[in-house]
Amino acid sequence: MDENYWIRKLTYEEINFPIEWAKQEGWNPGLYDKDCFYQADSGGFLGGFINNQLIATISAVKYGEKFGFIGFYIVKPDYRKQGYGLKIWQEAIKSLSDRNIGLDGVVSQQDNYRKSGFKLAYRNIRYQGISNHNIEINKTVIDLSSISFEIINNYDKQFFPDDRTNFLKQWIRQPESKVLGIIECDKLRGYGMVKVCDFGYKIAPLFAENFSFAESIFVALQSNIPEGKTFYLDIPEVNHQANILVDKYNLNLVFETARMYNREIPSLPVDKIFGVTSFELG
Repeated sequence: MDENYWIRKLTYEEINFPIEWAKQEGWNPGLYDKDCFYQADSGGFLGGFINNQLIATISAVKYGEKFGFIGFYIVKPDYRKQGYGLKIWQEAIKSLSDRNIGLDGVVSQQDNYRKSGFKLAYRNIRYQGISNHNIEINKTVIDLSSISFEIINNYDKQFFPDDRTNFLKQWIRQPESKVLGIIECDKLRGYGMVKVCDFGYKIAPLFAENFSFAESIFVALQSNIPEGKTFYLDIPEVNHQANILVDKYNLNLVFETARMYNREIPSLPVDKIFGVTSFELG
């Protein structure tokens, strides 16, 4: 390892690098994710440098008082398997040492995460589909852009281990996105969002009280994607109803991660999670 290797927090402008590297790795981040990531935790992005050249990145984002999430763990190919990744990993873990930490581990890294004490909660599976405007849309699905953010935030809280208000506020206001949901008896019963990505579109998240609500929101979201365009949906494999949904609409499996935690596995209603928000930030 080069003795000139050093690690520091990335600036707002420098977050472009891990996002670009994520594109090169085929992770397909959203076009407007940068501001959302920075809003989540402006000090949560680390870079490893040799002679002012960035060679490694990782995010270690703090949520609330007790939870953190690791993502963007990337080392430039020429510097892999030389200890640079391990060192920046250790810095990320240190920065979150008093918290329960979650991550979505790619297949090639899952054994290393286990060695660091992370335990498997479940697999997250990415599916790919093609938008189809010939499916009838349930009229109970409405545009949520005009409702109070607090209604969405209060509903969203059950799906995440700690407070992510700042992140969510930015996330659902991305350009070229649409947030739809169902309100029944004056209560939000499910919501989802579709956003534009480096390639195609992504439905992220998709939360609903039952399969019927999830399906209605899913159909409406994909109908907001230009006809015939590619979109993606990431589901927890343990949600049986989500598997039925992707099978019914002939979505194809393209990628998987392992949702892992280093302490306790949070008690989340995974049976209501039909679409994961982000592999990078949870």
